[in-house]
Amino acid sequence: MKRGFLLAFVWIFMTCGVARAELSIDVTGAMREPMPVAFPEMVHDGFWVGRYGDDIRKVVMADLERSGLFKFIDERSYIQEFSSMEEEPAFVDWKAINATALIQSAIKEVDANNLRVEFRLWDVFAENQMKGQSFTTTKDNWRRVAHVMADAIYERLTGEKGYFDTRIVYVSETGPATRRVKRLAIMDQDGENHKFLTSGASMALTPRFSPNLQKITYMSYAGNVPRVYILDIETGKQELLGNFPGMTFAPRFSPDSSKVLLSFASRGKTNIYEMDLKKRISKQLTFGSAIDTSPSYSPDGSQIVFNSDRGGNQQLYVMNADGSDIRRISFGSGRYATPVWSPRGDYIAFTKMAGGQFYIGVMYPDGSGERLLASGYLVEGPTWSPNGRVLMYFRQEKGGRRATAPVKLYSIDLTGYNERQIITPADGSDPAWSPLLP
Repeated sequence: MKRGFLLAFVWIFMTCGVARAELSIDVTGAMREPMPVAFPEMVHDGFWVGRYGDDIRKVVMADLERSGLFKFIDERSYIQEFSSMEEEPAFVDWKAINATALIQSAIKEVDANNLRVEFRLWDVFAENQMKGQSFTTTKDNWRRVAHVMADAIYERLTGEKGYFDTRIVYVSETGPATRRVKRLAIMDQDGENHKFLTSGASMALTPRFSPNLQKITYMSYAGNVPRVYILDIETGKQELLGNFPGMTFAPRFSPDSSKVLLSFASRGKTNIYEMDLKKRISKQLTFGSAIDTSPSYSPDGSQIVFNSDRGGNQQLYVMNADGSDIRRISFGSGRYATPVWSPRGDYIAFTKMAGGQFYIGVMYPDGSGERLLASGYLVEGPTWSPNGRVLMYFRQEKGGRRATAPVKLYSIDLTGYNERQIITPADGSDPAWSPLLP
């Protein structure tokens, strides 16, 4: 993917202390107190390169703080100031301000176009270095370096892959309810580098990333017929998926990007089909008079979860990838929709409608362990971060008789805490989270 690749990506140091238990955060528990971290100003060799350092530092801090797992100690309380990366931390000074972890960093100008950034992550109480890393990159790629740096720190302290060097594709909404304009937009996970992918001339819905990041599949009303399309992100080329004579919707890529699942509605029936993108051959997976839709593969591609009203009302079902062995997994009160399998394979997220409310929830693939994480007048369309620890979705409050209620993107962690709004230029719905960028 052509998006300002790192020119060099070099490991420089990594040591672990043995005298004390290793510093870490349990991301699976309901942690309420974030880890206190100190992050002094980057050591630099000039005003303008120092400005890049300030910007990188701010993005790293913002990424980690949004996770809800870290808080940064006010730099006005710092006692030690670093003058070089060779200078050892005065751990007594950092303990005095209750820092648990310390990020020591530096930035220098390699030449007119390139920067070198390095950092060390220290366990303050064990007094040892946990990780060290350096990057050489172009100056216009500084923001991505910050996200990669935040991912590295997150992974070292939690044991889980980070999710900051990612993008979000979603539906940008503008205009009154009777003339709503919905077009595809893409941005970094923190809302930066925002751009539109479609013009809005035709309504676009339910965008989904391919695992190889090059393409998006979505539903468009081009020609006033709802059909599934594939859009190449880099070239802007768009193509209709298949030659279905009627309405197709709810697309989703397979884990290897070779196939797309979709629903095809014809003569009052809606069934799930699988399209082989190389052979351009479609295969029907479900049969009958029910409405079967919103299919999502398991991470290994062996199973598919979907929602169906075949039992009388909308519930979740799992089947083998060839359409065999269909079994119901949701048995709670209310109706279930938009299931999506976690990248880790351990949970299925869903939208639930019960008692006049909408909910975002998760359950195990066998239907057990249902937990509701968010609720509201309308909350819908969950999508997983690539590490399977955070969900994003959209929320709309109840509107007045004439006004269109705002539609906003939100994220929440798997424990049900740390709900945060994702800022977009206009209203936003139907988010889809990319894998980590290569």
